[in-house]
Amino acid sequence: MLRLLREHSLYAKPRTYSFFQTKVHYLGHVISKGGIVVDQEEIRAIMEWAAPRNVDEVISFMELESYYRRFIGNFS
Repeated sequence: MLRLLREHSLYAKPRTYSFFQTKVHYLGHVISKGGIVVDQEEIRAIMEWAAPRNVDEVISFMELESYYRRFIGNFS
């Protein structure tokens, strides 16, 4: 990647980009050599949610539940 940037006279500002990382936090997930997992801060926030109080909150919770249950053991 760095070679291609150099060949085409493109430059990256070091403070803007980070290279040679072993894991990357992206959109609430941690991407690493071992795979993709949900960021622990996201899981903590979900586990601390208050119980839904109306139908709209139940629907919102069910939409998120169908996604996050893959990442959180004993989620139900």
